[in-house]
Amino acid sequence: MLAGRLDVSTRHFSVTEVPTPDAGPGQVRIAVAAAGVCLSDVHLIQGSLTPLHLPGDTVTLGHEVAGTVDQVGDGVTHVAAGDRVLLQAGEERDGQVFTRGVDYDGGWAEFAVARADTVVPIPDSLPFEQACFIPDAVSTPWAALTTTADTRPGTAVGVWGVGGLGAHAVQLLSLLGAAPIVAVDPLPGARARALEFGADLALDPADPDFAAALGRATGGRGLARAFDFAGVPAVREQAIACLGYRGRLTLVGLSDQPITITDGTKFSFLQQQVLGHYGSEPADVTTLVALAARGRLDFAKSVSATVPLAEAERAVQMLERKEGDPIRIVLVP
Repeated sequence: MLAGRLDVSTRHFSVTEVPTPDAGPGQVRIAVAAAGVCLSDVHLIQGSLTPLHLPGDTVTLGHEVAGTVDQVGDGVTHVAAGDRVLLQAGEERDGQVFTRGVDYDGGWAEFAVARADTVVPIPDSLPFEQACFIPDAVSTPWAALTTTADTRPGTAVGVWGVGGLGAHAVQLLSLLGAAPIVAVDPLPGARARALEFGADLALDPADPDFAAALGRATGGRGLARAFDFAGVPAVREQAIACLGYRGRLTLVGLSDQPITITDGTKFSFLQQQVLGHYGSEPADVTTLVALAARGRLDFAKSVSATVPLAEAERAVQMLERKEGDPIRIVLVP
């Protein structure tokens, strides 16, 4: 079968022929129908992200995967051949989380093997191209909003970075009843998209009227919740300055740069917080699938492009260069 393989020792990525895997005991094999291309995949190829638990030097990328079960291993009774499913983005092993497509082979391939308890059924109404990225591009912001930041209805919220995760954050905040929702992005297209996805206001972070506009939107109280989906130090400094009393900034975008709080006295006096966030829990994914099945969420606008698996290198370049300002590029075998 074809698979997009990365040698982490050299960071060489290529689509090549590899043996088709078989489902072992407690596992299933799916015929992959769609797999998302995430910025984390780009970081793996570039070398800024390194697997923690990969036993060798090579891995098939892809942690956002959906398809049809085509082989069931011994001991699996709750999943059958022909079932439409997505795969959780990872699995727990002896108390540690292993990420699919990072620590073990993922779904940039024609077939993928998964532990049966990481398989989530999806309804016929949910296309594979939209289902595949729920386990990260949607569930990560969902968990950040609901679990880490504890965002409530009527909460004034700011979202910095309206890309693959931030765009879904805006959509989910609208579902949760946050208000006002202020989106912040330097790209005009991203700001327009934020308004389409449910933001009440979309601002350019470099606009001289930025602080005044945000003040008007929040009635001078500042933000109760702010989210950094960009992973940029300047974003974090600006977001902290926008927080109100007991406001919380949640860091979702990854960065190896230090966090600077310019006015520490104000930060402490207003009892503000900075929280780190990473990933989601399996229950978040099943909740989102249920919401999509009931028509509460629609991800049709999130699929920016579909690219053949054989051209995965081109898809990576498209995301790296932000061609067309994509939300999610999806690989299809």
